[in-house]
Amino acid sequence: MKPVVLSGGSGTRLWPLSRGAYPKQFLPLTSDNTMLQETLLRLRGISGMSAPLVICNEAHRFMVAEQLREIDTKPHAIMLEPVGRNTAPAVALAALAVDPDEILLILPADHVIDNIAVFHSVVEQAICEAEKDHLVTFGIVPSGPETGYGYIQAKKEESEATSHKVNCFVEKPDLATATEYLDSGDYYWNSGMFVFKASRYLDELERFNPQMLAACKTAYINAKEDADFTRVDRAAFEACQADSIDYAVMEKTDSAVVIPLDADWNDVGSWAALWEIAEKDSNGNALKGDVLTHDTKNSYIHSDQKLIATIGVSDLVIIESDDAIMVAPRDRVQEVKEIVAQLKAKKRSECDVHRKVYRPWGYYDSIDNGERHQAKRIFVKPGAKLSLQMHHHRAEHWIVVKGTAQVTRGDEQFFVSENESTYIPIGTIHSLENRGAIPLEMIEVQSGSYLGEDDIVRFEDRYGRVVKR
Repeated sequence: MKPVVLSGGSGTRLWPLSRGAYPKQFLPLTSDNTMLQETLLRLRGISGMSAPLVICNEAHRFMVAEQLREIDTKPHAIMLEPVGRNTAPAVALAALAVDPDEILLILPADHVIDNIAVFHSVVEQAICEAEKDHLVTFGIVPSGPETGYGYIQAKKEESEATSHKVNCFVEKPDLATATEYLDSGDYYWNSGMFVFKASRYLDELERFNPQMLAACKTAYINAKEDADFTRVDRAAFEACQADSIDYAVMEKTDSAVVIPLDADWNDVGSWAALWEIAEKDSNGNALKGDVLTHDTKNSYIHSDQKLIATIGVSDLVIIESDDAIMVAPRDRVQEVKEIVAQLKAKKRSECDVHRKVYRPWGYYDSIDNGERHQAKRIFVKPGAKLSLQMHHHRAEHWIVVKGTAQVTRGDEQFFVSENESTYIPIGTIHSLENRGAIPLEMIEVQSGSYLGEDDIVRFEDRYGRVVKR
């Protein structure tokens, strides 16, 4: 079985922690591991599980590679989508990349499943159904009349059977309809997880949407290998119709089977959902970070850096990140999308990026900025190197706090160690490398008329980013 992890979402419902450039699947929201890492770790112990294939946004490729390395997982491939086209084309790319008879386990990267033993058992059942050429989906046994999920209606010819033919998929219902679904016992929440042979999925996609399959084939055939990544052809994939697996195949095929899954599943689609599954104190509060409370009840409070103190409040969500604070009643957190929409309309960076920005060589944290200056804390991993580059509008001062930097400045090459500094004039070609065994930490002070990240002209880059020709 080949696990295929879909990691292309933006996760803005968990703003301000989750953002376009750093969405929720890369955050440690429910444990010390990120949600992507938890998705892969819970597969361990399933017999016959091969190396995973991860499909992600091109902008997230280095985060995916690093997070897999941290849990000692070598992928079959990390496939990059140049643009988002929903799940049906993404899974088609995965199916084209493996043996036709291989069974695929399709998993979103951002779900929580607490009962691992039950999950493993259901996966084993799904393998048996997939070997019969069925297209299997997992139906979450509903715990209440939820209006935020789509539903799957099963044909229950045998009430004790472990799998059922799918009667239909239905959209998110209103409360009255959801209550009817729950009372009938025939409906499950749509999990977005699937198991099927690669060839069976491609056969059904050919049957119901041959244009989509043709575009995906062209995109895959013209793909290029780039270090650890597979870059599918941009033009062909952009021409592909966007659609979900449900709409493109599962709602149309007569081979769909649903297996009930009751394994403490949650898609963590909001801060309220995260509160529901989090460990709570005696007052019903879920607290993370530096938080002090007095007469506070049933709240989710997350501190990233600053102390948060609350007095006499209840049923709130309070989230502090490096550059934003969000406060909302717990029953209105879905409206965070309205704040994200305002940020987009105002073209504010807080919509997509944090103050801390991850790069393939490490990260930088913008700790101060003004009209003609900016200060950053820079962290460079052992063995990593920043690109050979220059700037038209800014000079840079580097002060090493920890480790040793090998600096290229014009025709010079030299080392800068702890408590030492150097200066990079405007227009000077330069680079920085950590050739040591410990992380390099330094302070960079920029000064000049323009300090934007687009004032970087690259001449060499070991990570495949665009360079000047």
